[in-house]
This record gives sequence, C-alpha cells and structure tokens, in this order.
Amino acid sequence: MNTDHVPLPTRRLGALEVPAQGLGCLSMTSFYGRADPAEAVATVHRALDQGITLLDTADVQGLGEGERLLGKAVAGRRDQVLISTKVGLERDRNGEFLGVRGDRAYIRDRCHGSLRRLGVGHLDFYVKHWAAPGERIEEAVGALAELVAEGKVRHLCLSEVSAGTIRRAHAVHPITAVQSEWSLWSRGIEGEVLTACRELGIGIIASCPLGRGFLTGRITSTADLGPPADFRHGLPRFAGPHLARNLAAVEALRPLAARRGLTVAQLALAWLHHQGDDVVPIPGTGRRDHLDENLAAARVELSAGERAAVEAAVPATAVHGERYPPFLMQLVDN
Repeated sequence: MNTDHVPLPTRRLGALEVPAQGLGCLSMTSFYGRADPAEAVATVHRALDQGITLLDTADVQGLGEGERLLGKAVAGRRDQVLISTKVGLERDRNGEFLGVRGDRAYIRDRCHGSLRRLGVGHLDFYVKHWAAPGERIEEAVGALAELVAEGKVRHLCLSEVSAGTIRRAHAVHPITAVQSEWSLWSRGIEGEVLTACRELGIGIIASCPLGRGFLTGRITSTADLGPPADFRHGLPRFAGPHLARNLAAVEALRPLAARRGLTVAQLALAWLHHQGDDVVPIPGTGRRDHLDENLAAARVELSAGERAAVEAAVPATAVHGERYPPFLMQLVDN
C-alpha cells in the first residue's frame, strides 16, 4: 500500500503533539564516514513531504556543518519543521573532544552560533548535551531559560542524564523531552529515567533507535562500517568478541521480521513505537531509501505476542559491550 499521503500517527512530547517519528541528521555530515550533501538535503525534503517535522542535529556535528546543511535544507520551509539542536559537548577545531560544558556564557555563545548557522530566528528544541560528573545542571537550565524568555528557544530538553538530574532541571524550568539512546540494543532508560519522565510529563526522544545501524541487519563485520574515521570503529559493541556475540541477537530477529514481511530495521523500530505514546524515535539517515524504510515502521501494528517474541529474541542481557569507550561512558547518565 502506498502511504505517501497517509498522515503519520502522532505522539506527545510534553504539551506538544508531534508526528510519531523524527529524523536524526548525524550521518549527513560526520561520524559515520563520507556523506553526500546533495542526497542529505534531498532526504530532508523527502522527510518533510512525508510529514516528518522533528529534525535533530547538534553544534558538534561536522563542527557546525550539520547545522549549516540543515539550515540550507529547510530554507523556505521553516514553518513546517521543529528544529532540535544541542549544546554542551566541546570539540576543538580539529574535532578533538574536549569535554562537557554547561556554564552560562558558553551556552549563550553556542546558541547564537547555532541560530546563525541554521539561519533561523529561534530553536524549537534546545538540548543540553550530557552532564559532567558533579555538574550543576541548575546553571545550564537557568541559562537555557533565559534564552526561552528572549524568544530564541521554544522548548528545553536534556540528553543522556540521570533521573536525579532530570528532576533538578525540571524544578528550574519545565523540560519538554529527554533525548537518550533507546532501542533493543540500549535499554538503560527503561528504569529510573523513564519513571521520572513519566511522573513529570516529559516526553522521550529516542536517539540511535537502530543501534547506530547495527539493528538494520546490514552490519555483519567491521568491514561493513565506514572508513577508519567512522565513529563506530571506536565503540566496544562493534569490536572483537562483542561484535560476534551481538550479531547472534540480530540474527534472531530475522525470522520474526520475515514472518511479518518486514526488514529487521522495521521490526526493531516498530517495537520501539509500541513503548508509549510519549516516545518519538529519530532514526538517522542521509538517504531517501533508508528514510522510506524507517518511516514504514511507524505504521506497523505489533500484537502483544509479537512484542514479547522480539524482546525474547533480543533481551537486554543479550547485548555485549558498553555503548562508548570508558572516557565517554563517565559522561553519560550523570
């Protein structure tokens, strides 16, 4: 069935009603190797034509190139989109990671830079990227709240933080959504973080819902990753014995997907779409064919039995290796 003109289901992020799926823009400029800018822009246009409104980027993606590309792609269509970008991860001009910041001067400076690169007058979602151990989230949220008062930001979000940090932040200014990894491959959000968000009426933007491409079933060895600059070469789950053990989990999904006439990626996304009406996955891609494949999952209905079979095929304990190397793991869930 052609679904080009069938509206997407909707979900709630805080008080906002939004289409059930967004688009992550990370792969359009950096982190996963070479990208085709023209195809990336065409993918954004295709997403808008298909009813996607939430477009997610960050100031560190391509050292600002991600925001410039997205700004170019939405030029003339600003009223159709909810632009989300992030602040807090600091990199030098060579791309070297310097750490996490949340001080007022830094946030204000980076916001103005993001507005300039995107070519817009306001950010719909501004996301505080992670939190350093011991960071006073109150200072960061206070600075973000000033930007809301000035009309430069509409909604505040957090990324990859603990339940305690969420509660402290929300006490300073309402948080609309928490953006964290959530997929069959990353289930850590399902405990205290999810409980806190639902108690406070905060939505969930599920990033990396396909496990950075692993849950597509198209990665069977490190040779299937991008060039050496591909960020995933440095992630434990894609390395050595972890990779071999994780492949078994994905293989367990293939017969379940085939039974429904779905790809492995569509089944994994459909499972996530059934986790609540406050969950919006943002699978990332810079290709129109992958976008269309992902979008089809937003309309798939899974029975309770099918969802249980998926979870039995890939239980949380089946995933081996940390999400990040140690120096980055210490910066998430604070």
